[in-house]
Amino acid sequence: MSENSTNTEKQELVRIQNLVKYYPVKGGVFRREVAQVKAVDDVSFSISKGETLGLVGESGCGKTTVGHTMLRLLPQTRGSVEFDGVDVFSLKGAELKEMRRKMQIVFQDPYASLDPRLPIGESVAEGVRIHKLGNAQERREIVMENLHRVGLQSYHANRYPHEFSGGQRQRIGIARALALKPEFIVLDEPVSALDVSIQAQVLNILRNLQKELGLTYLFVAHNLAVIEHISDRVAVMYLGKIVEMAPRDELFSNPQHPYTKALMSAIPIPKPTQKRERVILEGDVPSPLNPPRGCRFHPRCPIAQERCSIKEPALREITPGHKIACHFAGQT
Repeated sequence: MSENSTNTEKQELVRIQNLVKYYPVKGGVFRREVAQVKAVDDVSFSISKGETLGLVGESGCGKTTVGHTMLRLLPQTRGSVEFDGVDVFSLKGAELKEMRRKMQIVFQDPYASLDPRLPIGESVAEGVRIHKLGNAQERREIVMENLHRVGLQSYHANRYPHEFSGGQRQRIGIARALALKPEFIVLDEPVSALDVSIQAQVLNILRNLQKELGLTYLFVAHNLAVIEHISDRVAVMYLGKIVEMAPRDELFSNPQHPYTKALMSAIPIPKPTQKRERVILEGDVPSPLNPPRGCRFHPRCPIAQERCSIKEPALREITPGHKIACHFAGQT
């Protein structure tokens, strides 16, 4: 956990309010909109300066779409994103360009996120060049400084992406994000494509950089063990909505939502003699094209009642900082 998490007076850096992202589905001869894929449906949360918020859920739950929409890599359908009090979706021209410098992303696939035709030094320097920061010599110094920060050497700048391993390529992606001196970074499953031993190295680099540079992270992942290692707070998503949010230690020691409990029960235990009660969810994840009425989790929920299929539960606070979207969990 970052040192800043112990500070009770946290300054909010990012606030997401009622964020919605629908994808139109078109059909017929005239290609008219016939339905909508509800990838993100009314998501709200905030992230404090120096904090890491882990966003976790099954594949297809909308967590990556949240990160991309926040950075305006995708247009939102509704809702707002504020960065340091400024509405990101209202910005244009030079103001938007400056905001993009402050908000960066590390993509999931280290193989696809680098241009194979460019030496990695040029890839790292690309953003610096676009934003016209410094002269040629200063840009080279920025490149070298950030390569060193992620554990690479100066001579690596002249090599091409195919000459590096997956872990090294992800370090290059981190260096590229750092080159513009951002305040906030979306980490879109940055270690999911890496071997376990390499995952630990990259996670430690990210934690050290956060302490050194005062960075704020949104860490998107489906691996709860990774989320537990790096996050200060955790938000659990299911089918486009946040179903539980809590400080990391609270969530892992006292999960309340039935979906979160099922996810926790699937985490491998390193001691063979120790057993954990496994929660097996029945049925498949519903389609975001036609999500269930009421609580979206109720078709698979072991404690679902009639009310769950009629009324959608609000995200309510059950203890300070711990919120769940469930009619019946957390009432004891």
